[in-house]
Amino acid sequence: MAHVNHPNTAKLIGYGVEGGMYLVLEFSPIGSLASMLHNSREKVEWDIRYKVAVGTAKGLLYLHEGCQRRIIHRDIKAANILLTEDFEPQICDFGLAKWLPDRWTHLTVSKFEGTFGYLAPEFLMHGIVDEKTDVFAFGVLLLELITGRRALDYSQQSLVMWAKPLLKKNKISELIDPLLAEAYNPMQMNLMILAASLCVQQSSIKRLE
Repeated sequence: MAHVNHPNTAKLIGYGVEGGMYLVLEFSPIGSLASMLHNSREKVEWDIRYKVAVGTAKGLLYLHEGCQRRIIHRDIKAANILLTEDFEPQICDFGLAKWLPDRWTHLTVSKFEGTFGYLAPEFLMHGIVDEKTDVFAFGVLLLELITGRRALDYSQQSLVMWAKPLLKKNKISELIDPLLAEAYNPMQMNLMILAASLCVQQSSIKRLE
């Protein structure tokens, strides 16, 4: 994580070993996207949601293409997106991250790690890890921003499984968070819905880069 340096990744200030290994990150006064989106009584305005989506995409692109070595985060989720005081998103928690050598197309891992609701089908079935597994998780994150729903609700229903029939039938109004009403930019909303749909494709080949 010490090699990671981007406005949309968490800033590492230091570390400690007394009483266990821990990292010290720059303070995020608003907390995580998960707490703001799912645990706050206040409505999250569309401009903030869109800013978080764009910033997170930039941070993820940096990890995949802009670092000295390709980094697959493996745990992109709302709880791992910290927010600065001006709502700039910062990807954090690199505990599951893997370096992917340039000559390798993917990694295969045997240990099951990650967060249900965000895990790509190829990882669940074959343990395959590459950029597209992060892209799938990012698509779930976009769906959370669009719908206001959790990746897994309290009945353990998957947001992706709930949203896919609506995406397929283009039932946009049923996807959008009711708290937003009509207070959003239609062009931005359509772009985000399209991006989410492409990111959560069953086949990794069909997902966005």
